[in-house]
Amino acid sequence: MVWGPTKIPELAKGLGRARGEFERASREYAFGSPETGTVRKTSDDEMTILIAKGLGISTEGKSREQLFQEIIANIKAIKSSAQV
Repeated sequence: MVWGPTKIPELAKGLGRARGEFERASREYAFGSPETGTVRKTSDDEMTILIAKGLGISTEGKSREQLFQEIIANIKAIKSSAQV
């Protein structure tokens, strides 16, 4: 794909917004919503599954280590595609 010089900043802005929304939703899920005053604790395994699902990774039948490896690979792929 070829991106013009005007599309690259738009793409970066969109990626930044998506990342921010993902992080906000992750915090809200993990720790509760400040609006409702609810507090929720999650285990490391639950957080790993949440992150994997957020990245579109299937979690069924996979160990924690397998999920970590797929999450890292997915993030590297996103990062390298954003740099192009």
